Amino acid sequence: MQTVLGSGGQIAEELTRELHRNFTHDIRLVSRTPRKVHETDQLIPTDLMDAEATDKAVAGSDIVYLTVGLPMNSGLWEQKFPTMMANTIAACQKHDSKLVFFDNTYMYPRTAAPQTEETRFVPIGRKATVRAQIATMLLTQMEAGTIEAVICRAPEFYGPGKTQSLTNSAIFNRIKAGKRPVVPLNARTLRSLIWTPDASRAMALIGNTPDAYGQTWHLPIDQDRFTYQDMITIASQITGNKVRSMTVPRWAFKLGGLVSPAVREAGELLPRYRQDNIFDSSKFTERFPDFQTTSYRQGLSHLLAV
Repeated sequence: MQTVLGSGGQIAEELTRELHRNFTHDIRLVSRTPRKVHETDQLIPTDLMDAEATDKAVAGSDIVYLTVGLPMNSGLWEQKFPTMMANTIAACQKHDSKLVFFDNTYMYPRTAAPQTEETRFVPIGRKATVRAQIATMLLTQMEAGTIEAVICRAPEFYGPGKTQSLTNSAIFNRIKAGKRPVVPLNARTLRSLIWTPDASRAMALIGNTPDAYGQTWHLPIDQDRFTYQDMITIASQITGNKVRSMTVPRWAFKLGGLVSPAVREAGELLPRYRQDNIFDSSKFTERFPDFQTTSYRQGLSHLLAV
Protein backbone atom coordinates (compact mmCIF):
# COMPACT_ATOMS: atom_id res chain seq x y z
CA MET A 1 0.00 0.00 0.00
CA GLN A 2 1.27 3.46 -0.95
CA THR A 3 -0.53 6.38 0.67
CA VAL A 4 -0.75 10.01 -0.40
CA LEU A 5 -1.44 12.46 2.42
CA GLY A 6 -2.88 15.70 1.10
CA SER A 7 -4.30 14.20 -2.08
CA GLY A 8 -6.21 17.18 -3.48
CA GLY A 9 -3.53 19.23 -5.23
CA GLN A 10 -1.86 19.01 -8.63
CA ILE A 11 1.34 17.43 -7.30
CA ALA A 12 -0.62 14.72 -5.47
CA GLU A 13 -2.85 13.95 -8.45
CA GLU A 14 0.11 13.61 -10.81
CA LEU A 15 1.89 11.49 -8.19
CA THR A 16 -1.12 9.19 -7.93
CA ARG A 17 -1.19 8.74 -11.71
CA GLU A 18 2.51 7.94 -11.81
CA LEU A 19 2.30 5.43 -8.95
CA HIS A 20 -0.62 3.69 -10.67
CA ARG A 21 1.13 3.76 -14.06
CA ASN A 22 4.49 2.36 -12.99
CA PHE A 23 4.56 1.09 -9.41
CA THR A 24 1.30 -0.09 -7.77
CA HIS A 25 -2.48 -0.06 -8.02
CA ASP A 26 -2.73 -0.36 -4.24
CA ILE A 27 -3.06 3.38 -3.53
CA ARG A 28 -4.73 5.19 -0.63
CA LEU A 29 -5.72 8.86 -0.97
CA VAL A 30 -6.05 10.88 2.22
CA SER A 31 -7.39 14.42 2.66
CA ARG A 32 -10.43 16.13 4.13
CA THR A 33 -12.45 15.31 1.00
CA PRO A 34 -10.44 12.87 -1.14
CA ARG A 35 -11.52 12.02 -4.69
CA LYS A 36 -10.54 9.03 -6.77
CA VAL A 37 -8.06 9.41 -9.59
CA HIS A 38 -8.45 5.72 -10.51
CA GLU A 39 -11.30 3.34 -9.79
CA THR A 40 -9.06 1.21 -7.56
CA ASP A 41 -7.99 4.09 -5.30
CA GLN A 42 -8.92 3.77 -1.63
CA LEU A 43 -10.29 6.97 -0.06
CA ILE A 44 -9.90 7.95 3.61
CA PRO A 45 -11.31 11.34 4.65
CA THR A 46 -8.94 12.59 7.34
CA ASP A 47 -7.91 15.77 9.14
CA LEU A 48 -4.12 15.51 9.51
CA MET A 49 -4.33 17.82 12.53
CA ASP A 50 -5.88 14.84 14.32
CA ALA A 51 -3.12 12.49 15.50
CA GLU A 52 -5.42 9.47 15.92
CA ALA A 53 -7.01 9.96 12.49
CA THR A 54 -3.58 10.35 10.89
CA ASP A 55 -2.43 7.15 12.58
CA LYS A 56 -5.39 5.24 11.13
CA ALA A 57 -4.82 6.71 7.66
CA VAL A 58 -1.18 5.59 7.66
CA ALA A 59 -1.76 2.11 9.12
CA GLY A 60 -0.85 -0.62 6.64
CA SER A 61 1.14 1.68 4.36
CA ASP A 62 4.51 0.65 3.00
CA ILE A 63 5.27 4.16 1.69
CA VAL A 64 3.62 7.44 2.70
CA TYR A 65 3.90 10.63 0.66
CA LEU A 66 3.33 13.90 2.54
CA THR A 67 2.22 16.40 -0.12
CA VAL A 68 -0.04 18.70 1.89
CA GLY A 69 -0.44 22.24 0.60
CA LEU A 70 -2.03 25.14 2.45
CA PRO A 71 -3.21 28.58 1.29
CA MET A 72 -0.58 31.34 1.42
CA ASN A 73 -1.43 32.38 4.96
CA SER A 74 1.38 32.67 7.50
CA GLY A 75 -0.84 32.15 10.51
CA LEU A 76 -2.38 29.03 9.02
CA TRP A 77 1.06 27.64 8.22
CA GLU A 78 2.29 28.24 11.77
CA GLN A 79 -0.82 26.62 13.20
CA LYS A 80 -1.01 23.55 11.00
CA PHE A 81 2.20 22.49 9.29
CA PRO A 82 4.23 21.57 12.43
CA THR A 83 1.35 19.53 13.87
CA MET A 84 0.72 17.75 10.57
CA MET A 85 4.40 16.87 10.29
CA ALA A 86 4.58 15.64 13.89
CA ASN A 87 1.46 13.49 13.44
CA THR A 88 2.77 12.03 10.18
CA ILE A 89 6.19 11.22 11.62
CA ALA A 90 4.63 9.52 14.66
CA ALA A 91 2.27 7.46 12.52
CA CYS A 92 5.03 6.33 10.15
CA GLN A 93 7.27 5.40 13.08
CA LYS A 94 4.48 3.38 14.70
CA HIS A 95 3.57 1.49 11.53
CA ASP A 96 7.11 1.17 10.13
CA SER A 97 6.12 3.08 7.00
CA LYS A 98 8.62 4.89 4.81
CA LEU A 99 8.00 8.64 4.49
CA VAL A 100 8.52 10.76 1.38
CA PHE A 101 8.20 14.48 2.15
CA PHE A 102 7.53 16.95 -0.66
CA ASP A 103 9.32 20.16 0.33
CA ASN A 104 10.07 23.61 -1.08
CA THR A 105 12.96 26.09 -1.01
CA TYR A 106 11.54 28.90 1.11
CA MET A 107 14.13 28.33 3.85
CA TYR A 108 17.09 28.77 1.52
CA PRO A 109 19.09 32.04 1.50
CA ARG A 110 17.74 34.89 -0.61
CA THR A 111 20.89 35.06 -2.72
CA ALA A 112 22.04 34.27 -6.24
CA ALA A 113 24.28 31.45 -5.01
CA PRO A 114 23.46 28.03 -6.53
CA GLN A 115 21.18 25.94 -4.31
CA THR A 116 22.18 22.31 -3.71
CA GLU A 117 21.00 19.67 -1.28
CA GLU A 118 23.74 20.89 1.09
CA THR A 119 22.57 24.51 1.13
CA ARG A 120 22.04 25.61 4.73
CA PHE A 121 18.74 27.00 5.92
CA VAL A 122 18.59 30.78 6.41
CA PRO A 123 14.85 31.41 6.84
CA ILE A 124 13.64 34.99 6.59
CA GLY A 125 9.94 35.57 7.18
CA ARG A 126 7.16 33.57 8.79
CA LYS A 127 6.49 31.11 5.99
CA ALA A 128 10.20 30.40 5.49
CA THR A 129 10.60 29.82 9.23
CA VAL A 130 7.77 27.28 9.26
CA ARG A 131 9.23 25.42 6.28
CA ALA A 132 12.64 25.28 7.98
CA GLN A 133 11.00 24.05 11.17
CA ILE A 134 9.14 21.13 9.62
CA ALA A 135 12.07 20.08 7.42
CA THR A 136 14.34 20.13 10.47
CA MET A 137 11.81 18.07 12.46
CA LEU A 138 12.06 15.31 9.87
CA LEU A 139 15.83 15.62 9.36
CA THR A 140 16.34 15.22 13.11
CA GLN A 141 14.43 11.94 13.15
CA MET A 142 16.20 10.73 10.00
CA GLU A 143 19.60 11.43 11.53
CA ALA A 144 18.55 9.68 14.74
CA GLY A 145 17.55 6.61 12.73
CA THR A 146 13.99 6.56 14.06
CA ILE A 147 12.36 6.75 10.62
CA GLU A 148 13.19 5.74 7.07
CA ALA A 149 12.44 8.89 5.10
CA VAL A 150 13.49 11.05 2.20
CA ILE A 151 13.00 14.74 1.39
CA CYS A 152 12.11 15.73 -2.17
CA ARG A 153 12.61 19.47 -2.64
CA ALA A 154 11.25 21.55 -5.51
CA PRO A 155 11.59 25.19 -6.60
CA GLU A 156 8.66 27.28 -7.82
CA PHE A 157 6.04 25.43 -9.88
CA TYR A 158 4.78 25.94 -13.37
CA GLY A 159 2.50 23.52 -15.12
CA PRO A 160 -0.97 22.41 -16.18
CA GLY A 161 -4.24 21.85 -14.37
CA LYS A 162 -4.50 23.17 -10.82
CA THR A 163 -0.83 24.18 -10.61
CA GLN A 164 -0.58 27.26 -8.39
CA SER A 165 2.33 29.68 -8.35
CA LEU A 166 3.06 33.36 -8.86
CA THR A 167 4.71 32.57 -12.19
CA ASN A 168 1.78 30.53 -13.47
CA SER A 169 -0.86 33.09 -12.48
CA ALA A 170 0.97 36.33 -13.26
CA ILE A 171 2.80 35.30 -16.43
CA PHE A 172 1.86 32.12 -18.26
CA ASN A 173 -1.88 32.08 -17.52
CA ARG A 174 -2.13 35.71 -18.56
CA ILE A 175 -0.29 35.03 -21.82
CA LYS A 176 -2.69 32.19 -22.55
CA ALA A 177 -5.64 34.47 -21.85
CA GLY A 178 -4.30 37.09 -24.25
CA LYS A 179 -3.38 39.45 -21.41
CA ARG A 180 -0.14 41.24 -20.70
CA PRO A 181 2.07 39.18 -18.36
CA VAL A 182 3.13 40.77 -15.09
CA VAL A 183 6.75 40.11 -14.05
CA PRO A 184 7.71 40.57 -10.38
CA LEU A 185 10.64 42.96 -9.81
CA ASN A 186 13.08 41.90 -12.55
CA ALA A 187 12.55 40.27 -15.97
CA ARG A 188 16.25 39.61 -16.54
CA THR A 189 17.25 37.42 -13.60
CA LEU A 190 17.67 33.68 -14.15
CA ARG A 191 14.77 31.62 -12.83
CA SER A 192 14.39 28.01 -11.68
CA LEU A 193 10.95 26.49 -12.29
CA ILE A 194 9.81 22.89 -12.08
CA TRP A 195 7.18 21.37 -14.37
CA THR A 196 4.69 19.87 -11.90
CA PRO A 197 4.27 16.51 -13.69
CA ASP A 198 8.07 16.12 -13.60
CA ALA A 199 8.10 16.80 -9.86
CA SER A 200 5.49 14.12 -9.24
CA ARG A 201 7.11 11.53 -11.52
CA ALA A 202 10.47 12.09 -9.85
CA MET A 203 8.99 11.83 -6.37
CA ALA A 204 7.35 8.52 -7.21
CA LEU A 205 10.66 7.24 -8.57
CA ILE A 206 12.58 8.32 -5.46
CA GLY A 207 9.94 6.85 -3.16
CA ASN A 208 10.29 3.48 -4.89
CA THR A 209 14.11 3.50 -4.92
CA PRO A 210 15.30 1.94 -1.64
CA ASP A 211 18.80 3.44 -1.68
CA ALA A 212 17.41 6.98 -2.17
CA TYR A 213 16.21 7.14 1.44
CA GLY A 214 18.04 8.93 4.23
CA GLN A 215 18.80 11.89 1.96
CA THR A 216 17.49 15.13 0.51
CA TRP A 217 16.96 15.27 -3.26
CA HIS A 218 16.42 18.28 -5.47
CA LEU A 219 13.75 17.29 -7.96
CA PRO A 220 14.76 17.63 -11.63
CA ILE A 221 14.35 20.80 -13.66
CA ASP A 222 15.54 21.92 -17.08
CA GLN A 223 19.12 22.94 -16.28
CA ASP A 224 19.20 25.44 -19.15
CA ARG A 225 19.00 28.85 -17.52
CA PHE A 226 16.35 31.30 -18.67
CA THR A 227 15.06 34.65 -17.52
CA TYR A 228 11.41 35.64 -17.56
CA GLN A 229 12.22 37.74 -20.61
CA ASP A 230 13.64 34.63 -22.32
CA MET A 231 10.49 32.67 -21.48
CA ILE A 232 8.25 35.45 -22.75
CA THR A 233 10.24 35.46 -25.99
CA ILE A 234 9.68 31.70 -26.29
CA ALA A 235 5.97 32.27 -25.62
CA SER A 236 5.92 34.80 -28.47
CA GLN A 237 7.46 32.22 -30.79
CA ILE A 238 4.95 29.55 -29.71
CA THR A 239 1.87 31.75 -30.05
CA GLY A 240 3.03 33.66 -33.09
CA ASN A 241 2.18 36.90 -31.32
CA LYS A 242 4.52 39.49 -29.87
CA VAL A 243 4.04 39.24 -26.11
CA ARG A 244 4.78 42.44 -24.23
CA SER A 245 5.29 42.24 -20.49
CA MET A 246 5.08 44.66 -17.59
CA THR A 247 7.61 44.55 -14.75
CA VAL A 248 6.10 45.47 -11.38
CA PRO A 249 8.40 47.13 -8.81
CA ARG A 250 8.49 46.25 -5.12
CA TRP A 251 6.69 49.44 -4.08
CA ALA A 252 3.68 48.51 -6.20
CA PHE A 253 3.39 45.16 -4.41
CA LYS A 254 3.62 46.96 -1.05
CA LEU A 255 0.84 49.30 -2.12
CA GLY A 256 -1.29 46.37 -3.29
CA GLY A 257 -0.69 44.60 -0.01
CA LEU A 258 -2.51 47.38 1.82
CA VAL A 259 -5.80 46.23 0.29
CA SER A 260 -5.14 42.62 -0.72
CA PRO A 261 -4.23 39.92 1.84
CA ALA A 262 -3.01 37.66 -0.99
CA VAL A 263 -0.58 40.29 -2.27
CA ARG A 264 0.54 40.99 1.29
CA GLU A 265 1.27 37.29 1.91
CA ALA A 266 3.25 37.09 -1.34
CA GLY A 267 5.45 39.96 -0.17
CA GLU A 268 7.70 37.63 1.82
CA LEU A 269 8.71 35.84 -1.37
CA LEU A 270 9.40 38.89 -3.55
CA PRO A 271 13.09 39.36 -2.63
CA ARG A 272 13.74 36.03 -4.33
CA TYR A 273 12.82 37.59 -7.67
CA ARG A 274 15.34 40.41 -7.37
CA GLN A 275 18.35 38.24 -8.24
CA ASP A 276 19.13 34.97 -10.02
CA ASN A 277 17.56 31.82 -8.60
CA ILE A 278 19.79 28.82 -9.40
CA PHE A 279 18.34 25.49 -8.26
CA ASP A 280 20.81 22.66 -8.91
CA SER A 281 19.25 19.24 -9.55
CA SER A 282 22.40 17.57 -10.89
CA LYS A 283 22.44 15.03 -8.03
CA PHE A 284 19.14 13.60 -9.29
CA THR A 285 20.26 13.67 -12.92
CA GLU A 286 23.43 11.75 -12.10
CA ARG A 287 21.55 9.12 -10.08
CA PHE A 288 18.65 8.77 -12.56
CA PRO A 289 20.18 9.52 -15.98
CA ASP A 290 17.26 7.99 -17.91
CA PHE A 291 14.68 10.35 -16.40
CA GLN A 292 13.32 12.65 -19.11
CA THR A 293 12.93 16.21 -17.85
CA THR A 294 10.53 18.56 -19.60
CA SER A 295 12.30 21.55 -21.17
CA TYR A 296 10.90 25.04 -20.68
CA ARG A 297 10.04 25.21 -24.37
CA GLN A 298 8.15 21.89 -24.14
CA GLY A 299 6.33 22.98 -21.01
CA LEU A 300 5.33 26.35 -22.43
CA SER A 301 4.22 24.73 -25.67
CA HIS A 302 1.90 22.50 -23.66
CA LEU A 303 0.60 25.32 -21.47
CA LEU A 304 -0.10 27.71 -24.31
CA ALA A 305 -1.59 25.12 -26.67
CA VAL A 306 -4.34 23.76 -24.40
